[in-house]
Amino acid sequence: MTTLYDIPLQTLTGEPTSLAAYQGQAVLLVNVASKCGLTPQYAGLERLQQQYGDRGFTVLGVPCNQFAGQEPGSSEEIRTFCSATYGVSFPLLAKTDVNGESRHPLYAELTKAADAAGEAGDVAWNFEKFLIGAGGDVVSRFRPTTEPEAPEVVAAIEAQLPA
Repeated sequence: MTTLYDIPLQTLTGEPTSLAAYQGQAVLLVNVASKCGLTPQYAGLERLQQQYGDRGFTVLGVPCNQFAGQEPGSSEEIRTFCSATYGVSFPLLAKTDVNGESRHPLYAELTKAADAAGEAGDVAWNFEKFLIGAGGDVVSRFRPTTEPEAPEVVAAIEAQLPA
């Protein structure tokens, strides 16, 4: 059986990786975009990274250009924007499709998870958040307008931090 840890991924710089690199940690995986009305959520994501990063947690950003072309840049442009504008220190993956025929296998699995309203399926927009527990399962899904530091997100992260 394939797990989330087995799915091949690529970093923003083109290096091969997988979620196995984060095994035993809680991961907040977020499809991100630089030119979206929700882009300021990068600041909250970075604060979560700073607050919990040394406790077995990481944010993992996944640039996606499927929503109104709001992530048009190259890998270098994305990296520079995130670093210079929001001081992003968390890892970023290569630009990825999250919906449709070219949906990445990771998102084929993630989108099976339901949100708090019990709805699974396609990613709704940029900044949809999936919390993967230390055991490698999706434990929570938060829709795009849910702020990264919303009480329900913070509570879910804290519940998944390794002991």
